[in-house]
Amino acid sequence: MPIPERMNPTFATVAPLPVNRVELPRKRLIVALDVPDAASAAALVARLDGTCLWFKVGLELFTAAGPAVIDPLIQRGHSVFLDLKFHDIPSTVAGAVRSAAALGVNMLTIHASGGPAMLTAARAALADLPNPPQLLAVTMLTSIDQAQANAIGYDRSPSEQALALASMGLESGITGFVCSPQEVAAIRALAGPDATLVVPGIRPAGSDLGDQKRVSTPAETLRRGASYLVVGRPITQAADPARAASLILDEMAEAL
Repeated sequence: MPIPERMNPTFATVAPLPVNRVELPRKRLIVALDVPDAASAAALVARLDGTCLWFKVGLELFTAAGPAVIDPLIQRGHSVFLDLKFHDIPSTVAGAVRSAAALGVNMLTIHASGGPAMLTAARAALADLPNPPQLLAVTMLTSIDQAQANAIGYDRSPSEQALALASMGLESGITGFVCSPQEVAAIRALAGPDATLVVPGIRPAGSDLGDQKRVSTPAETLRRGASYLVVGRPITQAADPARAASLILDEMAEAL
């Protein structure tokens, strides 16, 4: 499936590796920097340099360190997925999207549940930029199981709700989505081969699920149609993060 040119940057400052079976997986694995401060993020990135190319900056790190945490990643040649899941009135989200794009990130998230007007405003905010980041609409969080969905008041299953939100997003001109492994095949069928599907909730066989509910293995998720995999704790909390990442890359290579 095609990946936009912005998401295949030249990694000029990253030590080159020989072409091998994990080069394609390296372009599709995103490591979640869910750490409490910039120093922890820098230390983790240093341990993964030469192994991983993509990093996710989410709420925990961005709240602690602010936008300044992003530029060092870019300067090292890494691609950045800014996962702040904007969800507000349309004008506020449009402004936030413009501000996020100015940071030079490659992908950023909004909540699909913000509704068609918010999604349309977010998309329009990027329309005139020469090289905009990929806008991703988050469907249903991977921590939401049926009990959580019932508590929120949804009358659909999490998978049904995710598919409905993706359909609404497509009607609003959104071409990228975040979904769980359980919905990725259905959303790929709905959105088509050119859509960008970013999938968290990735757990290698035998790993701890943590607070994730709707999960799958790296290989199976790719086979179902994922564009990118987001992996956090199985890598970041491993005794040897680079080795843990390498094992996941090997599993991804089997599927690709």
